[in-house]
Order: sequence, then C-alpha cells, then structure tokens
Amino acid sequence: MPPSSTTTAARDVIVGTAYVFDACTASVIGRTVLLVEALAAIAVGFVSAGVSQWFLQLALVTAVVLPACLLWLLVACQQKKLLQRCSIRVQYLAGAAWGAVCGLAAALLFQWATMAPRMPWLASAAAGGFVAAMVVVGLQWRAQGRTPAATTARLAELQARIRPHFLFNALNSAISLVQDHPHKAEAMLEDLSDLFRHALTEQREASTLAEEVQLAQRYLSIEQVRFGDRMEVQWNLDSRTDTATVPPLFLQPLVENAVKHGIEPSHGSGRIRIATRRRGSRVHVQIINTMPRPFAAPQPERRPGTGTAIANVKKRLRLLYDLECDFQATVKDGTYTVHISFPA
Repeated sequence: MPPSSTTTAARDVIVGTAYVFDACTASVIGRTVLLVEALAAIAVGFVSAGVSQWFLQLALVTAVVLPACLLWLLVACQQKKLLQRCSIRVQYLAGAAWGAVCGLAAALLFQWATMAPRMPWLASAAAGGFVAAMVVVGLQWRAQGRTPAATTARLAELQARIRPHFLFNALNSAISLVQDHPHKAEAMLEDLSDLFRHALTEQREASTLAEEVQLAQRYLSIEQVRFGDRMEVQWNLDSRTDTATVPPLFLQPLVENAVKHGIEPSHGSGRIRIATRRRGSRVHVQIINTMPRPFAAPQPERRPGTGTAIANVKKRLRLLYDLECDFQATVKDGTYTVHISFPA
C-alpha cells in the first residue's frame, strides 16, 4: 500500500534538510539569551564593587546586549538557506563576522545610553565574534543531531524498547479471556494480528497524529472486550490536528498506562478520555483517566509502574521537537492527566 500524503509530509519533517542557522525557535533563542546573559553577568562581576552595583550594571548591559543578540538571531534565521550552501568554515566566519558587527552595535548603544567618552570598540567586536562562534558551534551540533542518520538511529532504539512492552501487555489481555470467553479471545487475537501488522512491522521515523489515534482506538477496543462495562472511553478529536507529526507508537503507550493503572486495579467502573485540539500554531493532546478509589479492606499489593512508557514517549517527543514540546503529568481530584503540546 503506498504511503498516504499525510505520512509522507510527516516524514519530510525529519528527513528534510537540517538547517544549521535555523535560529528562530524558542529553544535556540532561549538558550542563546541565557548564554549571553551568563557571560554578561560574569563580566560585570569583575568591575562591580558590590551586589547592588552588580545588579544595576547588569541591567544596563542587558539593555544593550540583548537587542544585539536578538538581531544576530534574526539575521541568522533569515539567511539560513543561503548559509547552508556554504562550507562549514564559511558558516563559522559569517556567524563570527556578523557577531562582531552586533558587538559593535551593542557598544554604540552603550555609549549612547551612558555618554561614555571612550569605548573599547575592538574588545566589543572581539567579544561579539567569540560569543557568536560559540553559538554557531551549538547550532552545528544541534543540526547534526537532527540529521536523518542520527535521528533514525535514536528513534529506532527508543521504539525497540517499547515494542516488546506493547506486545507483552496486549497478549496478556487475550490470554486472560482464553478460558472463560474463548470466542472473545479469538476475536481479540484477530484484532491483535491486524494491530501488530500496522503498528510493529512498519519501520518509520515519524507518524501522524491521525494514525496514532487510529492505533490507540484499536488497542482500546481490544481492552474493551476484556473490561466491558467497567471501562468507559470518550474521544474528543479535532480534525485540524490530524496531520501533526509525532513519533510512532506515541499515543498507545499512554492509553495503555491509563488502562493498566486506572481501569485494571479499580473495583468499579472507570473512565478514559482522550482529547486533541489545535490552538494557534500548537497541538494539544490530553489523556485523562480516573484513579482507583481507596478501599477499607486490604487489597493485594500491586507493583508500582516503572514509568518506562512515559519516559520513552517524552524522549521521543524531545528528539523531534526539542524544547518546543511540553509534557506534563498531574494527579488531581482522583484523575490522572497527561497533557502534551507541540508545534502543529
């Protein structure tokens, strides 16, 4: 079967060109600003007589250095395609040269703000060029980490860890029905065969959220056979999120956790709610499950979860989106909520 257009688009995000000077992202901007601020704080510390003077001078330096830093990032981002055609040496030279210009701009702004009679122009240019070169090194490492070979290898490693876990739990669900409900077990194994064919045999670097929702729906339909009325599943899906790029087996481990720790240990009924929505340029995914209620009678001791599935999903999302991804898991009012957001 030929890949769908949405799957092809999702793969292009990863296997496409990893621009070195792709600097207009929150992660790059935040790290660069933190680096510049840290260096400024250290430099001001050498000439400050006390803490109060250090704060005042750092505020003044920040006011002139931060605009120069943001100017460097803006130009680097705008010229990323042009610079990508150049050799590594030229990229370093271009980044350092523009950093020196921004250093001179910061010095000019400082002189205008303080009416200083003299300014160390050469030192300012050298400092700007040196800091810019450090940033280019970091951007080079970031681009190398996002190249197809590195990304594919890392994703394959993380996916290999989660697949046996998925297979073991799904087969356990079928085995539990063999003795009492053989017909249900047979139907479940047929569904499992189809599920594994789609989820485990295809080696892909990326998937779409629509595909992952479909996979999670199949998994929950299998578990519904086992739990029956004890498990209520609610879906609230936004079609605008269907083409969002996510790692393969991104959603299924999270709904599996909801079943294992929310529905299975409960003596009554439980509820799982999965919602997707798009807000502006970001996609939000929520998985909410009710927690087992405490009972007065002693219950058999259950082994706590290891957190492998959640940690695995977080790592794979971070590999795709770096700091652009937000992952939160909270317990409140008898419910466990996983909230994930990432660029659309």
